[in-house]
Amino acid sequence: MKAVFISEPGGPEVLEVRDAEEPVPGRGEVLIDVVAAGINRADVQQRRGFYPPPPGASEIPGLEVSGRIAGFGPEVARPFSVGEKVVALLAGGGYAQKVVVPAEQVLRIPEGVDLVTAAGLPETGATVYSNLFMTAQLQPGETLLVHGATGGIGTMAVQLAKAFGARVAATAGSEEKVSTARAFLGVDLAVNYREEDFVEAVRAATGGRGADVILDVVGAKYLERNVEALAPYGRLVVIGLQGGAKAELNLGMLLNKRAAVIGTALRPRPVEEKGVIMSAVREHVWPLVADGRVKPLVDRTFPLAEVVAAHEYFDSGEHVGKVLLTV
Repeated sequence: MKAVFISEPGGPEVLEVRDAEEPVPGRGEVLIDVVAAGINRADVQQRRGFYPPPPGASEIPGLEVSGRIAGFGPEVARPFSVGEKVVALLAGGGYAQKVVVPAEQVLRIPEGVDLVTAAGLPETGATVYSNLFMTAQLQPGETLLVHGATGGIGTMAVQLAKAFGARVAATAGSEEKVSTARAFLGVDLAVNYREEDFVEAVRAATGGRGADVILDVVGAKYLERNVEALAPYGRLVVIGLQGGAKAELNLGMLLNKRAAVIGTALRPRPVEEKGVIMSAVREHVWPLVADGRVKPLVDRTFPLAEVVAAHEYFDSGEHVGKVLLTV
C-alpha cells in the first residue's frame, strides 16, 4: 500500500509517500480501507519532531479517517460488516491506504454525511465532546471562550456548545475569519485577537464576570490572560501548545477565582478511555450532525500524493474548518 512517512523532523517537505506493508488486524482490531484522512495540528507537531507517536502506535501520521471495513482481527464482536462505511479515531497511521484500529474507536458515519467529509469528524468530535462536556462540564447558559474558532477543533466546539445551550465567545486572526465565526457559526461574540484584547472583550460581554470555560489550543502564550478571562469557578482546558509549553501562573488569581487549569491530550489515552469517548460521541454528537445542527466544515481536500502541498496549506493558517487528504 501507499503511505506517508516523515523522513526527518522539519517542514512539509519532509513528508514522503512510499510503499509500506499492509497492516494486519490484531486482537480486537478492524482493518479499514481508507477513503479520506483528516489533517490535525498534532500531525504537524509530529512532523516537526515535537509529538512522537505513543508506544506501539504507527509512525505514519494521521489521527482520523473515514473508509470501509475490510476485515477483522481475532476476538472482535463484529458490530460491523465488511464494506460498511465508518470513521475511526487513531493513535496514528491514517495517512495510508489501509489502517488497523481497535473496534472501540470505530463508528458508523452519521446519517446525511458523505464519506469524504466524514473524515473530519472523529478527532474533532472526540476532542471537543470529551473536553467541554465530559471534563469541563460545560452547562447550558454558561459562557465558553474558544480560541482559534475557525479551525477544525474550533468550528466543532462552537457548534456543539451552541447546540447544548451555551453562550460562545470566539477569537480569530482576521476580519474575514471573525465574519465567518459570526455568520456561519453564530457566535455571540467574535474577537479579532490581532486588534482587540480578548480579556476585555469577554469581560465586557459578560458584565465583568468572564468565561466559565475556555478551550485553548495556544498554551503558554495565553496562560496568564486566560486565567484573567475566567469567571469565578471557571475551567481553563488546555489542549494545544501552539504558543509554547512553559509559562508562569499567578496562583493567587487562580485561588481567588476558585478556578481550575486542566491539561488534556486525547492521543495517548488507553483504548478503553477512547472507547468511552467514542460511545459518547455516537450518543450525543452524531444526532446533532444528522439533523444539521452541527455541520462539518471542510475547507479543501488534497490527494494523498499531494500531502506536502496539503501541509503547506494547513501551515499557512488560511483554512476555515478541516483540511483532508483523499486516498
